[in-house]
Amino acid sequence: MDESPYERPFPALTSEQRYHLDVFGYAVIPNTLTADETGTLREAIHKVKRDHAALNDPKAHVRNTIVLKPNPHHTYMTALVEADPAITAYCTHPRLLGMAEELIGGEARICEVGAIINRRIPETYQERPNYGLHRGTDVPFGSHTKNGLYHCNFVKTLTNLTDLGPDDGGTVVIPGSHKTDVDEKKLIECAYRDPKLVHQVIAPAGSTLLFAETLIHGTGQIRSDNERTIMICGYSARLFPYWDNAPISEEFLQRVPEKLKPLFTGTAHWTRNPKYRNFADPVDAKTYTNHTW
Repeated sequence: MDESPYERPFPALTSEQRYHLDVFGYAVIPNTLTADETGTLREAIHKVKRDHAALNDPKAHVRNTIVLKPNPHHTYMTALVEADPAITAYCTHPRLLGMAEELIGGEARICEVGAIINRRIPETYQERPNYGLHRGTDVPFGSHTKNGLYHCNFVKTLTNLTDLGPDDGGTVVIPGSHKTDVDEKKLIECAYRDPKLVHQVIAPAGSTLLFAETLIHGTGQIRSDNERTIMICGYSARLFPYWDNAPISEEFLQRVPEKLKPLFTGTAHWTRNPKYRNFADPVDAKTYTNHTW
């Protein structure tokens, strides 16, 4: 049995990326996945969608996954962590995990895994769209600072598996809202009144949006005829629970190597194992090997 630790980079971000993350609450990291990884992951997500469609039962589970929004223009799938080896590999990707742990400020566990496939909805086009802006945790509870840098106990990596141009509906955020502890509704109203307060992700396929869940974010409006496919993994501190829409199966957990089990099951009590960088620390640029699923 391999008892070696599961290695991942630390720090995983350059000082420039880290500064952007601290100021705005997010950073877009280009080309975190190779073209082959991007294509394989995109096909895996679409296969799950096709398999659900073939059953024609909105309550059915396919390889323990659930479709929450099955419609021609927007499909939201959850509990995907064991649905396909490419999806599991994404969630355990050393560089993505290292990025998440750097923002958390400690070792991470997987708490939710999802994917979205969506297209333009012509009949609901709006000059001033409703982005569905929200945050996943509040600023006082979700945030802390160490070595002058911001940290959040619930973060996400969101990787676009298709190119995102200005009209392709990339994720939108209210920059700086991860540190702004005011009435959330009032802050969102400000952003709708002044579009300059909203940033939209524009990035080539295989790029990853890393963000704190204290950041107010939502879905951009698709104006092109291109389909958008994104892969999402939520990470939290190790002592937090798993909260996806279906539990991970015991059969899958039995196949997880011991050194990776804390990623899927977490750890009890105060075991977050803090990890903190200094701002000027150089990025760990070594190549780390992902587990083969």
